[in-house]
Amino acid sequence: MNPKLQYLREKTSKLTESSGVYIMKDHDGNIIYIGKAKNLHRRVSSYFRENADHTPKVSAMVSNVSDYDFIVTDSEYEALLLECSLIKQHKPKYNILLKDDKGYHYIRISDDEYPRITAEKNTLQSGKYSDPYTSGFVVRETVDEVNRIFRLPTCNRKFPQDFRKNRPCLNYHIKNCMGVCTGKISHEEYAGIIKQAENFMKKGSTEALQRMEEEMNQASENLDFEKAIVLRDRIDYIKKSYEKQKIINNTVENADIIGIAQFYDGIYISVLMYRNNRLYDKTVIEFPYNSDDDILTSFIMQYYYNRNDIPELIITETLPEDHGLIQKMLSEQSRRKITINTAKRGNQSELLRLAKSNSAEYVALKNNRTGKEVIALEQLAKILGLDKPPKYIEAYDISNLADESIVAGMVVFVDGRPFKKAYKRFSVKQIRTQNDYESMYEVLERRLMHIINQDGDEYFRRKPDLILLDGGKGHVNIITELVRDLNIDIKIFGMVKDNKHRTRAITSGGREIQINNLQSAFNLVTRIQDEVHRYAVNYMHSKHKKKTYLSELTTVKGIGEKKSEKLMIKYKTKDNLKKATPEELADTVGVNPDTAHELWEVIQNL
Repeated sequence: MNPKLQYLREKTSKLTESSGVYIMKDHDGNIIYIGKAKNLHRRVSSYFRENADHTPKVSAMVSNVSDYDFIVTDSEYEALLLECSLIKQHKPKYNILLKDDKGYHYIRISDDEYPRITAEKNTLQSGKYSDPYTSGFVVRETVDEVNRIFRLPTCNRKFPQDFRKNRPCLNYHIKNCMGVCTGKISHEEYAGIIKQAENFMKKGSTEALQRMEEEMNQASENLDFEKAIVLRDRIDYIKKSYEKQKIINNTVENADIIGIAQFYDGIYISVLMYRNNRLYDKTVIEFPYNSDDDILTSFIMQYYYNRNDIPELIITETLPEDHGLIQKMLSEQSRRKITINTAKRGNQSELLRLAKSNSAEYVALKNNRTGKEVIALEQLAKILGLDKPPKYIEAYDISNLADESIVAGMVVFVDGRPFKKAYKRFSVKQIRTQNDYESMYEVLERRLMHIINQDGDEYFRRKPDLILLDGGKGHVNIITELVRDLNIDIKIFGMVKDNKHRTRAITSGGREIQINNLQSAFNLVTRIQDEVHRYAVNYMHSKHKKKTYLSELTTVKGIGEKKSEKLMIKYKTKDNLKKATPEELADTVGVNPDTAHELWEVIQNL
């Protein structure tokens, strides 16, 4: 509880209802959060009201607020601009902040007599450099592509010093190099090809093709058929390369595609930059969960603020809050119309999927997971209304054979994968008749008490982010009530099956949530449900089997349930039990040699 809450509430009760910016400060006077509001009184009051239902990250921020300042503006739009400027200036702890700490990559054209085009990580060498790229992959792909298209040398030979010193390499013979080493390419001719390559990289394939087609036609008219053939082959190569990309970007000439992936450790946003119908660059930015901001709004405002290279179109999965104001800000900043759009179908939706996949793959690489696992957990969090994707999931299923061998299985999934070290098996002790609800209650009560008492192994002491029950709303309701009574904050949901025992939906206890339209989440839940069912059923069968041959042992006079259990505790498996001698059996359960021999014979026939 923040000791300054009463003071903050009294101060806020007198706050203006005008639009403006509010500036939260901690007890040392440091700015920890900056926000804008259409109505300052209403917005700031929402932080300090009694019984506020804040998310954990907002609660953390509010608990550190000692005081706040505010600046009144004439309009919400002015508040937006001021918020951007102040966040850039102060970099508050609880705002979403973009860090500009990535290395840049460049395309270099050397200043040699016969220049080379290479990918570089710095600008230390002499030569002509492109604008900085954030993606090394895009730079390398562009350099490889332009060297292939224009058949530029990539060997270590120096020209003209190494003319005709050695035979041409393999690249020349497979037509990946024009063969400068032969000495047949003049300096002027080579300079013209470099100019074409530079134009191709700067202005895209469309303009480069136009110019090369004009040169090819001119060469044909001048009867310079050798040059015309070279140009024709170059044009064909560009068209083939262009067609590969055209599949996904023929509706986007100049645009940024923004894809967001969330994982338990943070939020990741990728921006695919298309210029002149080609993928020009890519960047991925990550930041932690520490803000109440609308993620997309905060990202767009900070990423594009004061930039002059904003494309005409920005495509996002959902429209950011106040997207009209943001469009206005970016348009005035760029002095041309900027549009923010969503795409639900067609090629642009494919680009969004690709951007999201880039974010997910970045997360996957960092966390040693696959992109599909990352997306599955993100989808699961969204449909269940969780603050962030669940890292540690426990699932439960009850299995029984009539009224005998009532058991439960608990499986654990960490980061979307089975974590078998943490699996647990439960024998239902208090319920003697078949009752799934009461059995589930007993099992979960026993399990949750380990969290409260912090006893048992490390896995029993750990509180899961999410519990899934193999069952419908009845199971969810009874366990939700248990969790509430024990005052443990864990989300409880049920996994519902159809009449063919296949996953159909998730239930919150009050309604069913359809997941079959979210393939990654659906596959994950199905996998969890199948795994917990398998684990519980296997335990039930093994326990029933054990009961069956334990009952066989009690047919021997002098051997009751306690002595049978003694044998199983010592030998554990039927195979070990069969290897025991009559003398060893007699020592274990304390019977005479005749009884031990009779017992041994029964065991051999199990």
